[in-house]
Amino acid sequence: MDDPMFSFQDVIRCDLCETPVPPKHCDICHIHLCEACVGKHLSDQSKDHYIVSFKQRGSIPKCQNHSTKTCIIFCKDCNVSICAICSSFGEHVQHKKENILKAMTEKKELIRKDLQELKESIYPKYQEAAINIPVQRANVNKRSQKLTTALDKQGKALHTEIDTIIQGMKSKIDDMDTKRIAAMDKQEVAINHAITEITQVILDLKRFLDTSDVCLVSEYRSRTEEFRNLPAQFTVTSLPTFTPQEIDREQIHHQIGSLSELNISNPLLDKPRILTDIQTRYRDLRSVSCLSDSELWTHGNDIILRLYNLQGELLRSVQTKSGNVPSDIAVTRRGDLVYTDPGDRSINLVSGTKIQTMIRLRGWTPLYLCSTSAGDLLVIMDSDDEKQTKVVRYSGSTEKQTIQWDYQGKPLYSSCGLYYTKHLSENRNFDICVADNVADAVVVVSAAGKLRFKYTGPPPFRPYGITTDSQGNILTSDHLNYSIRIIDQDGHFICFIHNCGLLFPWGLCVDLRDNVFVAEHDTCKVKKIQYYMN
Repeated sequence: MDDPMFSFQDVIRCDLCETPVPPKHCDICHIHLCEACVGKHLSDQSKDHYIVSFKQRGSIPKCQNHSTKTCIIFCKDCNVSICAICSSFGEHVQHKKENILKAMTEKKELIRKDLQELKESIYPKYQEAAINIPVQRANVNKRSQKLTTALDKQGKALHTEIDTIIQGMKSKIDDMDTKRIAAMDKQEVAINHAITEITQVILDLKRFLDTSDVCLVSEYRSRTEEFRNLPAQFTVTSLPTFTPQEIDREQIHHQIGSLSELNISNPLLDKPRILTDIQTRYRDLRSVSCLSDSELWTHGNDIILRLYNLQGELLRSVQTKSGNVPSDIAVTRRGDLVYTDPGDRSINLVSGTKIQTMIRLRGWTPLYLCSTSAGDLLVIMDSDDEKQTKVVRYSGSTEKQTIQWDYQGKPLYSSCGLYYTKHLSENRNFDICVADNVADAVVVVSAAGKLRFKYTGPPPFRPYGITTDSQGNILTSDHLNYSIRIIDQDGHFICFIHNCGLLFPWGLCVDLRDNVFVAEHDTCKVKKIQYYMN
C-alpha cells in the first residue's frame, strides 16, 4: 500500500486501545489515537495536548523561545509560528492569530493557486518574452543598419555637393589665372617689341652723333616721347581672395537632418518601495550625490564630507580645505567630488587625497551646483547684497554662460541668501532645473537660458532637493508634505512618492538604474527608493 500507516509486517495501532489504523496523532505526546480515544486522551489535563491527523504528525515545530512547547498558533502580523505562551505574553499579544493547522491549510491553498498561476500563466509569459528578446535584438541591429545606411547616403550626398562647390571654385580660379596670364603674354610681346625698337633707336642716335652729314642730322625726328610711356598695361583692381567661413556645426546638423531620441518606456510602480536605509553620522543631513550605484557622497551641517556604501559603512571622510561648512556637493563625470564653500566664496575639487580650489568669486557667493553631461559645472550663486541670484556655467574654471533674467528682463530666481535652498540639476534634454524654495517653484530653462516653465504645483509646495532621471522626469523633494513630486520635462505633474515614511526629505540623486536616493534632513538617513518597474 502507499499509505505510510502500513508496512509489510506491522499495522500501526492506537496506543490506548490497539485499534488498527488510528486516524489521529497527539503531536505533543507523540502517540497514535483512534477517534474513540481522542476524548479520553484530552481528559488528561496534567499536560498540553495537540491533536492532528495522522498524516500531519511531526509537522508542528517547537517554539524557539520555549523549548518544551509546540507552536500551535500562527501570528498573521509577524508571519511566524508561536506557542501558547508567546501568544499570551510579549510582542504578539495584540497581533492577529489563528490555529496553525488552519493557517497551514490556507497557506497550502495559496501555494496551490500560486503554483497553478506560475505554471499556466506567468511562466509561459516569461518564456515568450525570453524568445522575443533575440528577435528584438535582431530587429535593433536591422534598424540600426538602416539608420547607418541612411546617414552614409546623406553624408555622401553632402560630400558630393561640397566637392562640386569646391571644384567649381577651383575652376573659377583656373579661369581667372588663364585671363591674367593671357594679359601678361600680350603685355610681354608689346614690351619686347618696344625694347627691339628702342635698341635700334639708340644705335641710330650714336651714329648721328658721330656723323658730320648735315642733311642726315637735320632729318632726325625724336621718338623719345613715343617710348616715354610703357605699352598699355592691364590693371588688377583686386586680386581674388578666399575667406573661409567659420564652420557652423548647428547649420551642418540642420543640413544633415535630425536623429530622433530613443524612448524606452519604463512604467512607474503603484507603490514605490524602500530598498536601502542608511544611517549617517550627521546632526542634520542636506545633500547626497551618487558616485556609483553602490557608493554615495553626503554632506550635512559639519565640515566633513562622507562617502558611504549601501550597507551603511563609512568608506571615506574628507574635511573641507578652509574648515568651513560646505553648501552643496556634486560628483563630476570623471568621478571627482566638487563642493561649494560659501565662507570663502570658492568652488573646490576633491581628487584623490588633494583638494584644489577651482574657482574663487568676487561679489558673489557660490551656493548649489551640479555636474552636466558635457562635464561642465552649473553653479547657482547670490550677490553679496543678496539682491540677485544667477546660474553660471563653468568649463573648468572658465565662465561660459550666465542665466539670470527672463525674456521680460525680470529675475528668473528669487534672492534671499544662504538660509534658503536652490538645488539644481540638468535634465537629459539639457534643460536646467532649479528648485527655488523661496518662490515655492521649480524653474526650468533651456540650455540657452530661455525660460520654459515654472511649476508651482498644487499648494502647499516647498521644493528643496531636485534631480532628473533617464526618462527626462524631474523629481523634487517636497519638504512640507514629506514627499517627492515627479513631473515630466514639460512641467506636467505625474505622481507623488509619499508612502515610504519620508521625514523632511532634502537632497536627491538618481542612480543609473533610476532608483532615487533621498537625504532626510532630521533623521540623517539616506533612503534608496525604487519607483520604476525595473
